[in-house]
Amino acid sequence: MKIVDVKLGMLRVPLITPFKTALRTVECVEDVVVMLETDTGHIGYGNAPATAVITGDTHASVIEAVRSVFTPLLLERNVADLNQLTRQIQGAMINNTSAKAAVEIALFDLFAQSHQTPLYKILGGGESSLTTDITISVDYIDKMVADAESAVERGFEILKLKVGKDIGLDIERIKAVYSAVKGRALLRLDANQGWTPKEAVLAIRGLEDAGVLLELVEQPVKASNLEGMRYIAERVRTPIMADESVFGPHEVIQVINQRAADIINIKLMKTGGISNALRIADIADLNDVDCMVGCMLETSIGVSAAAHMAAAKAPVVSKLDLDVPSLCKFDPVVGGATYKDADIILNETPGLGIEKIEGLQLLA
Repeated sequence: MKIVDVKLGMLRVPLITPFKTALRTVECVEDVVVMLETDTGHIGYGNAPATAVITGDTHASVIEAVRSVFTPLLLERNVADLNQLTRQIQGAMINNTSAKAAVEIALFDLFAQSHQTPLYKILGGGESSLTTDITISVDYIDKMVADAESAVERGFEILKLKVGKDIGLDIERIKAVYSAVKGRALLRLDANQGWTPKEAVLAIRGLEDAGVLLELVEQPVKASNLEGMRYIAERVRTPIMADESVFGPHEVIQVINQRAADIINIKLMKTGGISNALRIADIADLNDVDCMVGCMLETSIGVSAAAHMAAAKAPVVSKLDLDVPSLCKFDPVVGGATYKDADIILNETPGLGIEKIEGLQLLA
Protein backbone atom coordinates (compact mmCIF):
# COMPACT_ATOMS: atom_id res chain seq x y z
CA MET A 1 0.00 0.00 0.00
CA LYS A 2 1.73 3.16 -1.26
CA ILE A 3 0.77 6.78 -0.64
CA VAL A 4 0.02 8.46 -3.96
CA ASP A 5 -1.60 11.74 -2.91
CA VAL A 6 -1.97 14.04 0.08
CA LYS A 7 -5.10 16.18 0.25
CA LEU A 8 -6.15 18.84 2.74
CA GLY A 9 -9.52 20.15 3.82
CA MET A 10 -11.13 22.41 6.41
CA LEU A 11 -13.85 21.26 8.77
CA ARG A 12 -15.94 23.52 10.99
CA VAL A 13 -18.32 22.29 13.71
CA PRO A 14 -20.16 24.66 16.08
CA LEU A 15 -20.10 24.03 19.82
CA ILE A 16 -23.28 23.73 21.86
CA THR A 17 -21.97 26.39 24.23
CA PRO A 18 -18.74 28.48 24.12
CA PHE A 19 -15.67 26.71 25.52
CA LYS A 20 -14.05 28.98 28.09
CA THR A 21 -10.75 28.51 29.93
CA ALA A 22 -8.22 30.73 31.66
CA LEU A 23 -6.45 31.02 28.28
CA ARG A 24 -9.17 31.43 25.64
CA THR A 25 -12.82 31.33 24.54
CA VAL A 26 -13.84 29.25 21.51
CA GLU A 27 -17.24 28.99 19.83
CA CYS A 28 -16.58 26.35 17.17
CA VAL A 29 -14.19 23.53 16.38
CA GLU A 30 -12.11 24.18 13.25
CA ASP A 31 -9.76 21.50 11.96
CA VAL A 32 -7.34 21.08 9.12
CA VAL A 33 -8.07 17.57 7.82
CA VAL A 34 -5.31 15.51 6.20
CA MET A 35 -6.21 12.73 3.78
CA LEU A 36 -3.56 10.28 2.63
CA GLU A 37 -4.68 8.47 -0.52
CA THR A 38 -3.13 5.17 -1.59
CA ASP A 39 -2.72 3.10 -4.74
CA THR A 40 -5.17 0.56 -3.27
CA GLY A 41 -7.96 3.12 -2.91
CA HIS A 42 -7.71 3.37 0.86
CA ILE A 43 -7.74 6.77 2.57
CA GLY A 44 -6.18 7.59 5.92
CA TYR A 45 -7.62 10.51 7.86
CA GLY A 46 -5.96 12.84 10.34
CA ASN A 47 -6.72 16.29 11.74
CA ALA A 48 -5.22 19.28 13.50
CA PRO A 49 -6.90 22.22 15.26
CA ALA A 50 -5.29 25.62 15.66
CA THR A 51 -4.18 25.97 19.29
CA ALA A 52 -1.63 28.75 19.02
CA VAL A 53 -1.75 29.65 22.72
CA ILE A 54 -0.69 26.10 23.69
CA THR A 55 1.15 24.41 20.80
CA GLY A 56 1.97 27.46 18.69
CA ASP A 57 0.17 25.89 15.72
CA THR A 58 -2.22 27.82 13.49
CA HIS A 59 -4.26 26.55 10.56
CA ALA A 60 -1.86 28.28 8.18
CA SER A 61 1.23 26.76 9.81
CA VAL A 62 -0.30 23.27 9.76
CA ILE A 63 -1.23 23.57 6.08
CA GLU A 64 2.23 24.85 5.14
CA ALA A 65 4.01 22.13 7.12
CA VAL A 66 1.96 19.37 5.51
CA ARG A 67 2.36 20.76 2.00
CA SER A 68 6.00 21.80 2.08
CA VAL A 69 7.58 19.31 4.48
CA PHE A 70 5.49 16.18 4.95
CA THR A 71 3.95 15.68 1.50
CA PRO A 72 7.35 15.30 -0.27
CA LEU A 73 8.40 12.91 2.50
CA LEU A 74 5.30 10.72 2.16
CA LEU A 75 4.61 10.43 -1.57
CA GLU A 76 5.33 7.00 -3.05
CA ARG A 77 6.21 5.63 0.39
CA ASN A 78 4.95 2.27 1.61
CA VAL A 79 2.57 2.43 4.57
CA ALA A 80 4.14 -0.78 5.92
CA ASP A 81 7.28 1.24 6.77
CA LEU A 82 5.41 2.84 9.66
CA ASN A 83 8.23 3.15 12.19
CA GLN A 84 10.64 4.63 9.66
CA LEU A 85 8.00 7.08 8.45
CA THR A 86 7.07 8.28 11.93
CA ARG A 87 10.74 8.80 12.83
CA GLN A 88 11.21 10.86 9.69
CA ILE A 89 8.06 12.90 10.39
CA GLN A 90 9.25 13.69 13.91
CA GLY A 91 12.72 14.62 12.67
CA ALA A 92 11.66 16.64 9.64
CA MET A 93 11.07 19.84 11.61
CA ILE A 94 11.04 21.04 15.20
CA ASN A 95 7.80 21.89 17.01
CA ASN A 96 4.73 21.87 14.69
CA THR A 97 3.31 19.08 16.82
CA SER A 98 -0.26 19.41 15.57
CA ALA A 99 0.81 19.09 11.93
CA LYS A 100 2.88 16.04 12.80
CA ALA A 101 -0.07 14.57 14.69
CA ALA A 102 -2.45 15.02 11.76
CA VAL A 103 -0.10 13.18 9.42
CA GLU A 104 0.71 10.45 11.94
CA ILE A 105 -2.96 9.80 12.72
CA ALA A 106 -3.65 9.33 9.00
CA LEU A 107 -0.65 7.02 8.69
CA PHE A 108 -1.68 4.84 11.64
CA ASP A 109 -5.21 4.74 10.21
CA LEU A 110 -3.82 3.40 6.93
CA PHE A 111 -1.48 0.96 8.66
CA ALA A 112 -4.39 -0.58 10.57
CA GLN A 113 -6.50 -0.63 7.41
CA SER A 114 -3.72 -2.47 5.58
CA HIS A 115 -4.02 -5.20 8.21
CA GLN A 116 -7.84 -5.08 8.11
CA THR A 117 -7.83 -4.42 11.86
CA PRO A 118 -9.22 -1.66 14.11
CA LEU A 119 -6.53 0.74 15.22
CA TYR A 120 -6.73 -0.14 18.91
CA LYS A 121 -6.15 -3.81 18.11
CA ILE A 122 -3.11 -3.12 15.92
CA LEU A 123 -1.72 -1.09 18.86
CA GLY A 124 -2.12 -4.02 21.23
CA GLY A 125 -5.81 -4.49 21.92
CA GLY A 126 -7.92 -3.61 24.92
CA GLU A 127 -11.50 -2.80 25.83
CA SER A 128 -13.63 -1.26 23.09
CA SER A 129 -15.97 0.51 25.52
CA LEU A 130 -14.58 3.62 27.23
CA THR A 131 -15.88 6.38 29.51
CA THR A 132 -14.96 10.06 29.35
CA ASP A 133 -15.49 13.05 31.59
CA ILE A 134 -17.02 16.31 30.34
CA THR A 135 -15.67 19.84 30.64
CA ILE A 136 -17.56 22.56 32.50
CA SER A 137 -16.29 25.88 31.15
CA VAL A 138 -15.31 28.69 33.50
CA ASP A 139 -18.27 31.06 33.82
CA TYR A 140 -20.64 32.68 36.29
CA ILE A 141 -21.26 30.42 39.30
CA ASP A 142 -24.93 29.83 38.51
CA LYS A 143 -24.08 28.91 34.92
CA MET A 144 -21.38 26.45 35.99
CA VAL A 145 -23.72 24.83 38.51
CA ALA A 146 -26.47 24.53 35.89
CA ASP A 147 -24.02 23.06 33.35
CA ALA A 148 -22.74 20.57 35.93
CA GLU A 149 -26.23 19.44 36.91
CA SER A 150 -27.17 19.07 33.25
CA ALA A 151 -24.07 16.94 32.61
CA VAL A 152 -24.89 14.65 35.53
CA GLU A 153 -28.44 14.24 34.24
CA ARG A 154 -26.94 13.16 30.88
CA GLY A 155 -25.01 10.40 32.65
CA PHE A 156 -21.58 11.94 33.14
CA GLU A 157 -20.00 10.78 36.39
CA ILE A 158 -16.80 12.82 36.12
CA LEU A 159 -16.73 16.59 35.58
CA LYS A 160 -13.70 18.70 34.72
CA LEU A 161 -14.07 22.27 35.93
CA LYS A 162 -12.17 25.00 34.12
CA VAL A 163 -10.84 27.59 36.58
CA GLY A 164 -7.75 29.81 36.87
CA LYS A 165 -9.04 33.33 36.20
CA ASP A 166 -9.64 34.62 39.75
CA ILE A 167 -8.57 32.38 42.60
CA GLY A 168 -11.07 33.74 45.11
CA LEU A 169 -13.94 33.33 42.67
CA ASP A 170 -12.51 29.99 41.55
CA ILE A 171 -12.88 28.60 45.07
CA GLU A 172 -16.49 29.79 45.23
CA ARG A 173 -17.17 28.18 41.85
CA ILE A 174 -15.68 24.87 42.92
CA LYS A 175 -17.54 24.74 46.23
CA ALA A 176 -20.85 25.57 44.56
CA VAL A 177 -20.48 22.87 41.88
CA TYR A 178 -19.25 20.33 44.44
CA SER A 179 -22.27 21.00 46.64
CA ALA A 180 -24.60 20.58 43.66
CA VAL A 181 -23.23 17.24 42.44
CA LYS A 182 -21.76 15.73 45.63
CA GLY A 183 -22.22 11.97 45.65
CA ARG A 184 -23.21 11.92 41.98
CA ALA A 185 -20.01 12.93 40.18
CA LEU A 186 -16.27 13.22 40.72
CA LEU A 187 -14.63 16.59 40.16
CA ARG A 188 -11.40 17.37 38.34
CA LEU A 189 -9.96 20.89 38.22
CA ASP A 190 -8.04 22.43 35.34
CA ALA A 191 -6.44 25.79 36.11
CA ASN A 192 -4.77 26.01 32.66
CA GLN A 193 -1.61 27.58 34.15
CA GLY A 194 -3.68 30.31 35.79
CA TRP A 195 -2.39 30.20 39.39
CA THR A 196 0.92 30.83 41.12
CA PRO A 197 2.41 28.01 43.20
CA LYS A 198 1.47 29.66 46.50
CA GLU A 199 -2.04 30.45 45.27
CA ALA A 200 -2.48 26.84 44.18
CA VAL A 201 -1.40 25.45 47.55
CA LEU A 202 -3.67 27.90 49.38
CA ALA A 203 -6.65 27.06 47.17
CA ILE A 204 -6.20 23.28 47.16
CA ARG A 205 -5.53 23.08 50.90
CA GLY A 206 -8.54 25.28 51.56
CA LEU A 207 -10.74 23.00 49.48
CA GLU A 208 -9.34 19.90 51.17
CA ASP A 209 -9.98 21.40 54.62
CA ALA A 210 -13.52 22.29 53.56
CA GLY A 211 -14.19 18.67 52.68
CA VAL A 212 -14.22 19.17 48.91
CA LEU A 213 -12.92 15.95 47.39
CA LEU A 214 -11.10 16.39 44.09
CA GLU A 215 -9.83 13.58 41.89
CA LEU A 216 -6.98 15.78 40.59
CA VAL A 217 -5.84 19.31 39.78
CA GLU A 218 -4.47 19.84 36.29
CA GLN A 219 -1.62 22.20 35.38
CA PRO A 220 -2.11 24.78 38.16
CA VAL A 221 0.96 26.88 37.16
CA LYS A 222 2.94 27.86 34.07
CA ALA A 223 4.09 24.95 31.93
CA SER A 224 7.79 25.75 32.35
CA ASN A 225 7.59 26.04 36.13
CA LEU A 226 8.40 22.48 37.16
CA GLU A 227 9.77 23.70 40.50
CA GLY A 228 6.39 25.29 41.12
CA MET A 229 4.61 22.08 40.18
CA ARG A 230 6.76 20.14 42.62
CA TYR A 231 6.20 22.78 45.32
CA ILE A 232 2.46 22.20 45.00
CA ALA A 233 2.64 18.40 44.75
CA GLU A 234 4.67 18.20 47.96
CA ARG A 235 2.20 20.33 49.95
CA VAL A 236 -1.24 19.00 49.05
CA ARG A 237 -2.97 15.63 49.25
CA THR A 238 -4.82 16.01 45.95
CA PRO A 239 -2.97 14.50 42.94
CA ILE A 240 -1.41 17.06 40.57
CA MET A 241 -1.49 16.42 36.83
CA ALA A 242 0.90 17.84 34.23
CA ASP A 243 -0.61 18.87 30.90
CA GLU A 244 1.14 21.75 29.13
CA SER A 245 4.36 20.84 31.00
CA VAL A 246 4.57 17.62 28.98
CA PHE A 247 4.67 17.58 25.19
CA GLY A 248 7.02 14.69 24.45
CA PRO A 249 9.02 11.85 26.03
CA HIS A 250 11.86 14.13 27.20
CA GLU A 251 9.49 16.34 29.18
CA VAL A 252 7.79 13.39 30.83
CA ILE A 253 11.19 12.12 32.01
CA GLN A 254 11.93 15.55 33.48
CA VAL A 255 8.57 15.76 35.24
CA ILE A 256 8.96 12.28 36.71
CA ASN A 257 12.58 12.82 37.79
CA GLN A 258 11.69 16.13 39.47
CA ARG A 259 8.52 14.64 41.02
CA ALA A 260 6.64 17.59 39.59
CA ALA A 261 3.36 15.72 39.02
CA ASP A 262 1.49 12.58 40.02
CA ILE A 263 -0.32 12.12 36.67
CA ILE A 264 0.56 12.87 33.03
CA ASN A 265 -1.95 14.16 30.48
CA ILE A 266 -1.18 12.81 27.01
CA LYS A 267 -2.60 14.68 24.01
CA LEU A 268 -1.79 13.73 20.43
CA MET A 269 -1.63 17.38 19.37
CA LYS A 270 1.13 17.97 21.94
CA THR A 271 3.08 14.76 21.35
CA GLY A 272 3.13 15.09 17.57
CA GLY A 273 0.97 12.01 17.11
CA ILE A 274 0.58 8.42 18.21
CA SER A 275 4.24 7.30 18.16
CA ASN A 276 5.36 9.65 20.93
CA ALA A 277 2.10 9.17 22.84
CA LEU A 278 2.91 5.46 23.05
CA ARG A 279 6.43 6.24 24.25
CA ILE A 280 5.13 8.56 26.97
CA ALA A 281 2.69 5.91 28.19
CA ASP A 282 5.49 3.34 28.33
CA ILE A 283 7.81 5.70 30.26
CA ALA A 284 5.03 6.48 32.72
CA ASP A 285 4.21 2.79 33.09
CA LEU A 286 7.83 1.96 33.91
CA ASN A 287 7.76 4.61 36.63
CA ASP A 288 4.33 3.69 38.07
CA VAL A 289 2.83 7.04 37.04
CA ASP A 290 -0.79 7.15 35.90
CA CYS A 291 -1.83 8.84 32.67
CA MET A 292 -4.85 10.55 31.27
CA VAL A 293 -5.48 10.78 27.53
CA GLY A 294 -7.04 14.09 26.58
CA CYS A 295 -7.61 16.18 23.49
CA MET A 296 -7.59 19.72 22.21
CA LEU A 297 -10.74 21.26 20.75
CA GLU A 298 -10.78 18.97 17.73
CA THR A 299 -13.24 16.85 15.81
CA SER A 300 -13.86 13.17 16.40
CA ILE A 301 -11.14 12.22 13.89
CA GLY A 302 -8.33 12.96 16.32
CA VAL A 303 -10.43 12.22 19.40
CA SER A 304 -11.08 8.73 18.05
CA ALA A 305 -7.38 8.18 17.38
CA ALA A 306 -6.67 9.19 20.98
CA ALA A 307 -9.39 6.83 22.23
CA HIS A 308 -7.91 3.92 20.27
CA MET A 309 -4.47 4.68 21.69
CA ALA A 310 -5.89 4.97 25.22
CA ALA A 311 -7.65 1.61 24.99
CA ALA A 312 -4.43 -0.09 23.92
CA LYS A 313 -2.45 1.49 26.77
CA ALA A 314 -4.71 0.64 29.69
CA PRO A 315 -4.19 0.30 32.62
CA VAL A 316 -1.43 2.96 32.70
CA VAL A 317 -3.97 5.16 30.90
CA SER A 318 -6.61 5.16 33.61
CA LYS A 319 -8.44 8.42 32.83
CA LEU A 320 -10.01 9.95 29.73
CA ASP A 321 -10.86 13.53 28.80
CA LEU A 322 -12.20 12.97 25.29
CA ASP A 323 -15.40 14.96 25.47
CA VAL A 324 -15.28 17.25 22.42
CA PRO A 325 -17.77 15.20 20.33
CA SER A 326 -20.23 15.64 23.21
CA LEU A 327 -19.59 19.41 23.23
CA CYS A 328 -20.36 19.77 19.51
CA LYS A 329 -23.78 20.36 17.97
CA PHE A 330 -23.20 17.42 15.63
CA ASP A 331 -20.52 14.93 14.57
CA PRO A 332 -19.61 15.32 10.87
CA VAL A 333 -17.69 12.04 10.77
CA VAL A 334 -19.61 9.08 9.34
CA GLY A 335 -18.35 5.71 10.54
CA GLY A 336 -15.76 4.99 13.21
CA ALA A 337 -16.09 5.31 16.95
CA THR A 338 -19.45 6.34 18.36
CA TYR A 339 -20.05 8.91 21.09
CA LYS A 340 -23.10 8.95 23.34
CA ASP A 341 -22.65 11.34 26.25
CA ALA A 342 -20.02 9.72 28.54
CA ASP A 343 -19.78 6.50 26.52
CA ILE A 344 -17.28 5.93 23.71
CA ILE A 345 -17.56 2.73 21.66
CA LEU A 346 -14.61 2.00 19.40
CA ASN A 347 -15.22 0.72 15.89
CA GLU A 348 -14.49 -2.87 14.92
CA THR A 349 -13.95 -1.87 11.28
CA PRO A 350 -10.39 -1.41 9.94
CA GLY A 351 -8.35 1.58 11.12
CA LEU A 352 -10.40 4.47 12.43
CA GLY A 353 -13.38 3.17 10.45
CA ILE A 354 -14.14 6.54 8.83
CA GLU A 355 -16.42 6.27 5.79
CA LYS A 356 -16.80 9.95 4.95
CA ILE A 357 -16.73 13.42 6.49
CA GLU A 358 -19.76 15.61 5.93
CA GLY A 359 -19.22 19.32 5.34
CA LEU A 360 -15.53 18.94 4.55
CA GLN A 361 -14.22 21.72 2.32
CA LEU A 362 -11.27 20.62 0.22
CA LEU A 363 -8.37 23.05 -0.12
CA ALA A 364 -6.95 23.79 -3.53
